[in-house]
Order: sequence, then C-alpha cells, then structure tokens
Amino acid sequence: MEGLVSQGPLFVACLVFLMGIVIVIHELGHYLAGRCFGVAVESFAMGFGRTLAEFTDKRGTRWRMNWIPLGGFVNFGDRASLDEAGPGAKVPAGVPFDEIGPLKKIVVSLAGPFANFALAALIFSVSIGVHGVAVQSVRVAGTIAGSPAEQAGILPGDQILSVNAKPIRNSSDVTVAVLLSPKTPLRLVLDRDGAETLVTVTPDEIVRENEFGQMVPQSTIGIQMYPSETFENKRYGPIESVVAGIQETGVTIDRTVTMLERIVTGKMSFNTLSGPVGVADVSRRVVNKVMDQPEVPLNARFERLFWVLLSLCAAISVGVGFFNLLPLPVLDGGRVVFHAYEAVLGSKMPGQKEAVALSMGVLLLMVIVITWGDILETGVFVRGSS
Repeated sequence: MEGLVSQGPLFVACLVFLMGIVIVIHELGHYLAGRCFGVAVESFAMGFGRTLAEFTDKRGTRWRMNWIPLGGFVNFGDRASLDEAGPGAKVPAGVPFDEIGPLKKIVVSLAGPFANFALAALIFSVSIGVHGVAVQSVRVAGTIAGSPAEQAGILPGDQILSVNAKPIRNSSDVTVAVLLSPKTPLRLVLDRDGAETLVTVTPDEIVRENEFGQMVPQSTIGIQMYPSETFENKRYGPIESVVAGIQETGVTIDRTVTMLERIVTGKMSFNTLSGPVGVADVSRRVVNKVMDQPEVPLNARFERLFWVLLSLCAAISVGVGFFNLLPLPVLDGGRVVFHAYEAVLGSKMPGQKEAVALSMGVLLLMVIVITWGDILETGVFVRGSS
C-alpha cells in the first residue's frame, strides 16, 4: 500500500503542486496589476486543455478550470477582440489592454515575476518561522587525493569560517558556494588550531550524481565535511521570519544571477538550467527518496515531503520569476522590451517583426537551452556506470 502511495499518483500530485502553484501565482500577478489599471480581463484559466468547470464573474471574466492541471494563463481583452464580440455577447468590463499606455503595460508585465518573488518570500518566511535556521560550525573531515582542496593546502580538522568573505552557518553554505563557482577561485578563511588561515581554491567541474540521483555537471573542491558538535537552531519571531524570508529570496535571486553569469561566460555548463522536464524528474526523485523509508512512520514521511516540496516550490518560483525577466521575446522581459519600444518611439513594434522575434525566442528558450539540459539530467542517455 505504502509503495503504491509513493509512486504514480503521489508523484503527479506533487508535480501539480509545484508547477501549478508557481504558474498560477505568476498569472495572478499579471491579473491583479491589470485590474488595478482597469483592464478588461476575458479569462483566467487554471490548467490547459478542455474546460472542466467555469463561471463568469460580474465583470465578465471567465474563470476556468481545465483538465491538464499544470500552470495557467490570463487573457486580457484588446480592442479587436472586444469589437468582434457579437450582439448579446457578454463583453468583459474595462478598457482594452492595448489602450492603457506602454508604461502601465510594463507594470503589468513585471507583476508576474514579482508575484513569484513574493510567493518565494512567503514560503521562506513560513519555513523559517516554523523550523528556524540551523547554525553549526563546519570542519573538514578529509580531502580527496589530487583534488583542488589538497593542492590548496586544506587539511583535515580545518574549520571553515567564511567563503569569499561570507560567514558560514552550516555545511550547505559551503556546498552552495562551491557549486556556484566552477573554475572560479574561492577564498576560504579557515580556523586551524586556533589561528585563522586564508587559502585560495579553484573548484573543478565534473559530471556526477547529485542529491536527487541525476547525472549533472557539478563543481567540487574534493573535501568531506562534518558538522561540529556545537549546534544551534536559531529561532525567529513573526516579523523577523518575514524579514529573513525576504532576505533568503534576495540570496536565491543573487545565486540565480551568479549561475547565469557563469553560464554566459562559459564557466558553468548549460545543462545546469532546468525547465519542465527537469522539474518533473526532480519531483519524482524527491517523492521516491522521502517515501522509500519504511522505518519512518508514514505521517512523518508525508510531513517531510510537504516541507521539502514547499522549499523546492520557493526555489522554482524564484527561477520562474527571474527567467521571465530576461529580455527574450517569449518571456515577460521581452514584453517589457516591446512596450519600451512603444514608449520611446510612440508606436508599437510592427507585427511581423514581433512574430519573428517570438518564434526565435521560443526556439532558443525551450529547445536549445532548457529542455535539452533537462533531458540530459534525467540520465536517459547514460549507458551504465561504475
């Protein structure tokens, strides 16, 4: 029975949870911004495909639940669609989107990504408020022969105090700093027998299995870490949790920017990027990893799965928000460019140019960069390993 729970149905539910919440909140941001400017909203759909249920509110907006529960979309009415409505048709109340002015359009376009950032901050705040933050010093248990750590002179027993001047709270701080810095020198301040020692180490990038069992390029310096016996679970009050949640969102955005900069400069593999295929594969592995622990009570496994997925949801929300700000035509950032063009020149970009730009944006984003990297991460092309 428990084995069945951990497979198909639960995986699908988790995938819907991750992608559904993130995309619906994104579209809700666009919707609320549009409503603030009095824009006519034709429909707000949760999911794709054929409609399962719907109702029309007093403003004439169709709220739809579609049968493929992944994501959603919002349709603003433009002058052409509103004028084409036949006699007796219920036209949504409000002004056409194409008549509100380019600056307001830019705000509507940016509202989706910033709604994702707000969602991430909320999730981080709740998680920090409930669980606190683990603070634990980290020591080096050993180094791998020939590794960058050994070559830099890092020794077993060294305590890692900071990486690139950022204090270390726990082992994950070290791991993240290394993962984001392939082929980039890191300055580590170590406590060695009570004296501070500064070393510089440059991580290598190798293909190896990550914590979810995916074969991906990862940065490493070749050390094993173990936490010290000194442990503190730092607790936060409600207001402090909100502030810490906002700060954690900012840190996550900074890490995303760093990762993109590393990819653009060739210091990090393109396969680091993830999209729908990668999210589905990670959610499947998370479900199986958490639920495949028969020694842990089932209710405890469900509780841990909930918090793990919630944290993953926050990270995905930041990723979706940030990448939608990129100036690619298919994304919100591309729309901002189109609206800025209109604001500066006083007229919209010609339809033919916009259509070509949109097509190329879709090809670049979904095929070349993201989806191919996702498929490689699932390991479907790996032929045996040792």
